[in-house]
Amino acid sequence: MRRIGTIILGFALLSTAFAVAEDTRSEAIVEGTGVFTKDSNNGGISQRATNAGGFLVGYRYHFNDWFAAEANYGYSRNTQSYFNSSGLSRIQSNIHEATAAFVVTPPIAVMKLKPFLLAGSGALVFDPRNGAGTSIAGAQRQAKAAFLYGGGVDYDLTHHLALRAEYRGLVYKTPDFNISALNTDKVTHMAQPSAGIVIRF
Repeated sequence: MRRIGTIILGFALLSTAFAVAEDTRSEAIVEGTGVFTKDSNNGGISQRATNAGGFLVGYRYHFNDWFAAEANYGYSRNTQSYFNSSGLSRIQSNIHEATAAFVVTPPIAVMKLKPFLLAGSGALVFDPRNGAGTSIAGAQRQAKAAFLYGGGVDYDLTHHLALRAEYRGLVYKTPDFNISALNTDKVTHMAQPSAGIVIRF
């Protein structure tokens, strides 16, 4: 009887440990991203930005099967070009992205594919670089509030590891680096397709 009791207890403990291991609510995310920005025109000023690549890291916490929240940091570098009556001005800048989002994760899976939708807000910080890519003096670091929306899909490799492909869109006012001659006073859009790895724990 003692032996049977020991076996039952051992089985119960193993089952409990397995169930706890299966209850993964947290995710760490590392992705490569593309950055594609819509051109802006207003008041005799045309603004456009070069396409670029970057990376995104983040953390997502699942409250239940349907809802989660996430926070992300992203980095990229591009060149903002401005055309006005004075000619062409270029400013190369690092772009730091900090966002938080509410995520809807329907508890469905088709061929190991799990979709999700997200919406949130954050900031884009444009940090000008001195060098060959910049042709105008006086550019200053500038932060712009951004609205975030998007969606994507995870492909499960294991219970704790997945591949992710997603699209993120950011809506914000064009940067002018605190130079009035470069201010278009327009809202623009950044498309940010990305793909990477998800680690669940």
